Amino acid sequence: MKKLLVTLTVIGVMSCQQPAKMAYVDNVKLLDEYQEKMDIEAKFNAKVDAMTKKKDSISQAFQLEAQAFQAKAQGMSQKKAQEEYGIIQQKGQFIGQQLQQEEQQIQQEGRTEMDSLVSKVKKEIKTFGKAQGYNYILGGGEGGAVLYGSETDDITDEILKILNDKYKK
Repeated sequence: MKKLLVTLTVIGVMSCQQPAKMAYVDNVKLLDEYQEKMDIEAKFNAKVDAMTKKKDSISQAFQLEAQAFQAKAQGMSQKKAQEEYGIIQQKGQFIGQQLQQEEQQIQQEGRTEMDSLVSKVKKEIKTFGKAQGYNYILGGGEGGAVLYGSETDDITDEILKILNDKYKK
């Protein structure tokens, strides 16, 4: 009798609970079509292109300087040529280090902006989920937690519209 009462109580409690409201967002599509992300990528691609041009220009100028030194070194004493060659080597290393630091700085800026963007997207999804009464919003797409989801549960386009509308303002 006691077991029957416990079983009926559990069944009664379970039947009163409402199913959780769930949806998912295709992370890949969301970020690929989010205008702010596209603008950030374009900005950093422009910075990378400018850095590449700068690097090529400096490298070409340095190579010309090194070639000019080689021609000049033939008329110098061996000791003087070695001293100047050492100076040119140091200059080349210094230039290489400077360019590498600039590249790393650009990469770090890009990572920081993308991390900030992802945080903003997550916050917007959370706000949307609370406002719409969702208990769970799962992440789909590559590396996501949703292996299958009904298209009716896909709220990617709704979130994307909200994000792009807010970004336009």
